[in-house]
Amino acid sequence: MAYKRVAQLRTADDFREYTAALGIDLPFDEAVDVPALAQPISVYGWEIGNRFCILPMEGWDAAPDGHATDLVKRRWQHFGQSGAKLIWGGEAVAVRHDGRANPNQLVIREETLDDLRDLRALLVSEHAAHYTRTDDLLIGLQLTHSGRFSRPNEKKKPEPRIAYHHPILDRRLGIQGDDNLFTDEALYELIQDFIKAAVLAQAAGFDFVDVKHCHGYLGHELLTAVDRPGDFGGSFENRTRFLRLITAGIRQHAPGLHIGVRLSAFDLLPYKPGEDRIGVPEAVNGGYPYAFGGDGSGAGIDLTETKAFLQLLETLDIRLVCLTAGSPYYNPHIQRPALFPPSDGYQPPEDPLVGVARQINAVAQLKRDFPNLVLVGTGYSYLQDWLPNVASYAVRTGMVDSVGLGRMVLSYPELPADVLAGMPLQRKRICRTFSDCTTAPRNGMVSGCYPLDPFYKARDEYHQLSELKHDA
Repeated sequence: MAYKRVAQLRTADDFREYTAALGIDLPFDEAVDVPALAQPISVYGWEIGNRFCILPMEGWDAAPDGHATDLVKRRWQHFGQSGAKLIWGGEAVAVRHDGRANPNQLVIREETLDDLRDLRALLVSEHAAHYTRTDDLLIGLQLTHSGRFSRPNEKKKPEPRIAYHHPILDRRLGIQGDDNLFTDEALYELIQDFIKAAVLAQAAGFDFVDVKHCHGYLGHELLTAVDRPGDFGGSFENRTRFLRLITAGIRQHAPGLHIGVRLSAFDLLPYKPGEDRIGVPEAVNGGYPYAFGGDGSGAGIDLTETKAFLQLLETLDIRLVCLTAGSPYYNPHIQRPALFPPSDGYQPPEDPLVGVARQINAVAQLKRDFPNLVLVGTGYSYLQDWLPNVASYAVRTGMVDSVGLGRMVLSYPELPADVLAGMPLQRKRICRTFSDCTTAPRNGMVSGCYPLDPFYKARDEYHQLSELKHDA
């Protein structure tokens, strides 16, 4: 079927009738409940000033040595300008060089400490210039190792480090033999790198660190290492050892630093372009045990282990949890619903609103079961004009604690501030999920909103990107 563009759904009846036709449950407030979105959140003895969160993103625009550039600084200024009071990492930062997802990802080490300190200060300064308070800002830093999807060096192919051999993803990345495989000893060493990175993050002034467990990166892959022998595979206890040891080390070496976890709450089979480039799942013989939060078939969701993981977080006194799904590398329509795929992607096999509803309702189910956790939801950007209305309902009815915004703030950083001021959205700045912010870096260019941000439109990459899309 032809999917309607969200921008065509101009009235509440239009939106309601279309979601009903899709057979999805996506309730919304016709009038945005601004006081609900402006409520503070209490966590770790902190009062976060409202219900909007800026999600961690990679700009592909740091220096090759991991230092911040003017492009990175501009993005962090926008985070401060947004009006959101929870900054979930701002940026995915590699704990060491071999864990970078791209050759221009930030890296945290002694030499880059001042950069990270300055980025945080820049964000706070920008926030102070626009809003009355900064003491209700909670700012974290996402710590990551990209594992299977590491590409740390300029002009080189991916250099994956894997937790186990995956029957589909190994083939896609050309992995043969065990040269790319993390040994248990190497994982114990990496745990120490995460702990050292957390100590540096605290020294840079961050309030919490996110120990990343999402999107197919190493922490997430370890949760699915059901076939791996040794200390980090097989049982649920072994598959969560990585998180538990990092947490214990942070508690010991960075006392007072809070911890959050961004988690892919569910996953499905990897997809590939099929007929007419519409995404289809990879074929598997028998079951598919490698989808955390999956039902074992690769096609359905079962949150049993997800709930066990959230129970573990409660026992570790980790109360900040950002929930996402899937991976941008192998099933982006699950992770980041969009009508227009990046250049190396596939056409969506479902209306992206179906993917939005899937994430929102999964988070709502987990929030009912874990009322004491602060849950940040994602997948909201595709709602576009209706984002404030769905967010209002979800927060007001207790389906989620905080609404996370990623690519939306690339085109329209002040969206949270406009919503909280009761202003109508600036329609010309709303992200329409053209995916140029992904197509550009997949082709060696910096990420940014080329269609809607005049700053990126004026860059040479805009014309390169236009030619690339024209030739596709």
